[in-house]
Amino acid sequence: MFNINLKPPIYDPVAVQPMRDELVYVGFEELLTPQTVEDVLSKKDDKTTLVMINSVCGCAAGSARPGVTMSLQHNIIPDRLVTVFAGQDRDAVDYLREKYLSAYPPSSPSLAVIKNSEVIYMMPRYKFEGRYPEEIAEDLKIVYDRNCSRKGPSISEEKYAKLVHAKACGSNIPLA
Repeated sequence: MFNINLKPPIYDPVAVQPMRDELVYVGFEELLTPQTVEDVLSKKDDKTTLVMINSVCGCAAGSARPGVTMSLQHNIIPDRLVTVFAGQDRDAVDYLREKYLSAYPPSSPSLAVIKNSEVIYMMPRYKFEGRYPEEIAEDLKIVYDRNCSRKGPSISEEKYAKLVHAKACGSNIPLA
């Protein structure tokens, strides 16, 4: 379906791997290409998909990832958990923003809950900035309670207790 030359990552992939691992650990699937974004988000099956645009931004993403992972310890969660990484999975992020998030200004980190290819909730970067992960998690639990039906948590409490959150300032991450 897609025939494009993938844009190279902006940041050193090794340096950002812990930021990727944090989400994958709690059950997120990485969408690395426009095709994988389309394959997941074009489904019209009445299931909810949480899409997280991950980011190297230490200030906002440093609260966003812990807040999102914490929210997935709730008893109700989205059916699917997927992520793309701004500055890394550049074509996938561009496609997601163009096709599914065009009504919103580009923002990373950010997240959306999508159902039947439509955004039913959007949390842009400014809603992460200056907030504690617990506050973000509480906001998301309300969204899950209103829109989702899958039984949570995404991983066991014991496994979650072993999660190490990536802490790094984006300005210290080397370019690719």
